[in-house]
Amino acid sequence: MYINKYLCDMGFIIFVIFLSLVFSLFFSKLKKGKVGQLAKLFRIASVVFAVSVFTYWFIQKSAVRIVNDSLSLQVINKLPQPLDFYVININNLDKNTPLETKHIGKIRPEYYRIEYLKMNKSDEYWIAGYLGKKNLVYFSQHSVPNKNMDQMIEVQNYINQSEKLSAIAKKEIEEDNYQNMLMGIWVTLCFLLLFLNFVLLVRKK
Repeated sequence: MYINKYLCDMGFIIFVIFLSLVFSLFFSKLKKGKVGQLAKLFRIASVVFAVSVFTYWFIQKSAVRIVNDSLSLQVINKLPQPLDFYVININNLDKNTPLETKHIGKIRPEYYRIEYLKMNKSDEYWIAGYLGKKNLVYFSQHSVPNKNMDQMIEVQNYINQSEKLSAIAKKEIEEDNYQNMLMGIWVTLCFLLLFLNFVLLVRKK
């Protein structure tokens, strides 16, 4: 099981935001003297920092992630049912994160989606397709002999090219989804604390 390094880094930042917002709630009781002024400065700094980080994060997640020297992967769903697709990049040169999972998203029949893969440490990727949340109905393994040529994959059959590799992919995807769920819980808690801190800051006496 390998956890996405980006999720770990972002998780640490969100944990720091969570702690700062919790302390800010306690510091809202301090209102007199120099200690009260320092407490208010800390509360304002915590709110501004949290808003800045989340704004940057959401813009980054909503933007099209085109990486320099990346490989464009177009996945076309030719099956009669919508499938939820994932791509797993095999990092041969990075032993710390040998598997990098990306959620392409749900693709309807005769539609496609494009993902961008950084292939400087890889020459292989896997594609997994789910019907529902846990029913893996498609798995394929792809090598990349020419990293300058973009890839187009048409999913035309319910196939599993390797039971062994698909089992690894399924565990990796489940772990990635679990980490994303935890991240969602922490973000929700941070938003609640951010709202409470903001209300306390702007509330009139």
